[in-house]
Formats: sequence, structure tokens, C-alpha cells
Amino acid sequence: QVQLVESGGGLVQAGGSLRLSCAHSKSNSNINPMAWYRQAPGKQRELVAAISSGETTYYADSVKGRFTISRDNAKNTLSLQMNSLKPEDTAVYYCKAVGRITANIYWGQGTQVTVSS
Repeated sequence: QVQLVESGGGLVQAGGSLRLSCAHSKSNSNINPMAWYRQAPGKQRELVAAISSGETTYYADSVKGRFTISRDNAKNTLSLQMNSLKPEDTAVYYCKAVGRITANIYWGQGTQVTVSS
């Protein structure tokens, strides 16, 4: 069973920074971590940032200029650097991966990010 492992969440004051990481539990190169989503209480899961195989990036308007998505191809890991955090960034953050051959979708278990005002 494919397992994505996220890390780096926590509690931070407004204006602070956190760095999230996502890795496949078995370093499977056929699994391509490619996006971060988040879900706040009572809200739908939303796309925060994504990166293509060609390194083209996408950011939600609410995080542009503050968040940076990156990939380590050698380790097949995905990161999200979050700066200037705001209370409205509080949510559970999920890593999404796509199978390079099967195109199956995989999700991590989520990591909690809480930003206090």
C-alpha cells in the first residue's frame, strides 16, 4: 500500500515560518508527489500549491509570495516553505501524489498547521 508521510506541521505565531515535507515511505520513484492541499475546519479541501515535472509551479492567490513549493528529485520528496504565516493559514495540510505509470492518486495523512494571532 502506498504511504505518503508528511512532516513539519506545528504551532507558530502569525508572521512565522514552517516547512512541510512529503515523502513516500518506500522512496518509490513511480510515485510523484506534486501538490499540497489544505482543509480548514468546516471548509472544503483546497489546492495550495502544485509543481509539474517541468518545474512549473502554481499557487493559490491567498499564498502567492509567501509559500514556495519545491521538489528534490533525487529523494523524490516534496516540500512547502511557508513564510509570513497568517491565522487564516490554519488547516490540515495534505500532500498529493500521482502514480507515474498508473496515474492513481495518493494522499498523505495530513499534518496540522496552526497559526496563532
